Amino acid sequence: MKVTVDTTVCADHGQCIFSAPKVFQFDDSGKLVWEPTPDETLRASVEEAADVCPVQAIRIDD
Repeated sequence: MKVTVDTTVCADHGQCIFSAPKVFQFDDSGKLVWEPTPDETLRASVEEAADVCPVQAIRIDD
């Protein structure tokens, strides 16, 4: 699984962090950072994070 976030669309709402905290976090400056190739066991939480993103900035590829 490969996770991509369109940083031109992402508004750092942070909803993804609640769904998949092992994949998405804020850095010290408040910007979203993520693990681009998380373990497959995290797929359900990453898919939920993509679904709850208010601007649909998260993409998941196999």
